[in-house]
Amino acid sequence: MFDDALISAARVSKAWPFQEAMKLVKRYPDGKTASDGTPAPVLFETGYGPSGLPHIGTFQEVLRTTLVRRAYEIVSGGAPTRLVAFSDDMDGLRKVPDNVPNKAMMQANLGKPLSRIPDPFAAGFESFAHHNNAMLRDFLDRYGFDYEFVAASDRYNAGAFDHALARVLEKYDAIMDIMLPTLRAERQQTYSPVLPISEKTGVVLQVPVEVVDAAQGIVRFQDTSVPGGETVEQCVFGGKAKLQWKVDWAMRWYALGVDYEMCGKDLTDSVTQSGRIVRALGGRMPETMIYELFLDENGEKISKSRGNGLTIEEWLTYGSEDSLGLFLYREPKSAKNLHAGIIPRSVDEYWQFRAKIPEQPLEQQLGNPAWHLLRANGYTGGDGDSLPVTYGLLLNLVGVLGAQATRDQVWSYLGNYIQDADPANYPDLDALVDRALAYNRDFVAPTLHKRVPRANEAAALKALDALLAASAEDTPAEDLQTAIYEIGKREEFGFESLRDWFKALYETLLGSSQGPRMGSFIALYGVKNTRGLIAEALETAA
Repeated sequence: MFDDALISAARVSKAWPFQEAMKLVKRYPDGKTASDGTPAPVLFETGYGPSGLPHIGTFQEVLRTTLVRRAYEIVSGGAPTRLVAFSDDMDGLRKVPDNVPNKAMMQANLGKPLSRIPDPFAAGFESFAHHNNAMLRDFLDRYGFDYEFVAASDRYNAGAFDHALARVLEKYDAIMDIMLPTLRAERQQTYSPVLPISEKTGVVLQVPVEVVDAAQGIVRFQDTSVPGGETVEQCVFGGKAKLQWKVDWAMRWYALGVDYEMCGKDLTDSVTQSGRIVRALGGRMPETMIYELFLDENGEKISKSRGNGLTIEEWLTYGSEDSLGLFLYREPKSAKNLHAGIIPRSVDEYWQFRAKIPEQPLEQQLGNPAWHLLRANGYTGGDGDSLPVTYGLLLNLVGVLGAQATRDQVWSYLGNYIQDADPANYPDLDALVDRALAYNRDFVAPTLHKRVPRANEAAALKALDALLAASAEDTPAEDLQTAIYEIGKREEFGFESLRDWFKALYETLLGSSQGPRMGSFIALYGVKNTRGLIAEALETAA
């Protein structure tokens, strides 16, 4: 499946997906095997809490895990793998989400498992969790992820976790020894690894539990959800209980045989405690990677409740899925600012990486983010592809055309710059045209302000206008760029550097402090039209 040169290069690559994958090679030097000695797939897992809808954090975790999965398939020479997307839908509902209807119904069901609360959207689903689980599967399917969906409720209710639950009860004291020192004194009084579900009220109970018969799953506890409380002996098998979060995570690793799972920095302590618990159960902790969290444009932690982040829908309104993939690929162990302002650069850098692949030696290809992203969800080619126009240049064009610019207008100008300028011939560029129009409307147009040229700048603009007056409409962008450079170098205009000259062009003609290669912009916008911009600027200086 993979040639020896690729496998050898991948095993020593410094690209983080390969470095993560090598942890699994060390875990299984001879490959993972089942109890009968036959090859077994290495199991990757991602977790999802269905109290809310899928979001950019869901996407990042599944994408990054998929990148490691594909990398492992290479470094292992084609070993089998599985990816499980696990929904923790047995959690009790702690508060009513802000973004759901029928809040009174939800309030009446507080404390019950998410999978046993009616669907507030009345969309025909069995429960609130089933609705959100369906949204998760639709979300993952939309982006072509290869995964198996597993719901906690299905496993608990069908008894598939009963053996692991019995093991938790057998190791109850050892688990308490691990967990109690990590809790506040008040919490220690009510903590139990096992959360029984009241047979009378359906509420997930946070109460101390006494193990009566571990093998049979019998526990004794006080049902505090009924008036006055009631001492109950109850079997926890078959969906009549769930486990506390850290214990549940460890039990899942134990029961499913998870080999790799990553998580955010906020779960660092959970990884430590769950790792100790899975070892107490007699299992093996998976290989893990802890990634940093996103920050907003002010450097503050992103919070769904505060709404200071950027949703995946918002990103894809203004940028491509590939550009989001590049943002998520880079430096996962470093905190990154997530806001709309980073999208244009991410779009252009993705295409720069993609265009470079064929000219790079193999070792550099394996460190190229676009190489990994193209192979994440089924490789269909694309190495070396490029766009005839950068997203940044598109934004400058749309900015000049104004907030009311249309797709047809943009394509009419693209005809000045590229051959056969038909959307059907350039589907990736056409998709970016729509996104550039949206980005300009929402972020660029409200901020554009053309300033009046200074005396020396006006003189240089007159020289540029004279140059353009003698230029044909089809003058190559490079020739225009060279001529603009020469004007900026002329001593009589008094620019301290070429940077000052180009900044003057951006601020007086485009209304922005930065912009594209002006030769490319003029070739795209048109020589005649650019002379019109210069005339408007000179008129303000008169």
